[in-house]
Amino acid sequence: MDIEVYGVVLVPTILGLVEVSKRVGLPDKWSPILSVILGLLAGILLLFPEDIRQGIVVGLALGLSATGLYSGAKNINEEVRK
Repeated sequence: MDIEVYGVVLVPTILGLVEVSKRVGLPDKWSPILSVILGLLAGILLLFPEDIRQGIVVGLALGLSATGLYSGAKNINEEVRK
């Protein structure tokens, strides 16, 4: 399977894991850090176990994308409620 397909699947997966963590008790301020950590783990362990540098770069992109997706949806939801 191509990296593009994994990337499409992993971003919402990371987002979902962070949301579950928040519902279990993780403070909101730690959500972006958990998102980046999960992205790094996915990049290194799942996508590029043979090339750690590439896994770090892709993992950072995954984690930061999940953070941005959450932040964007949250901002839109706050605007709609006004």
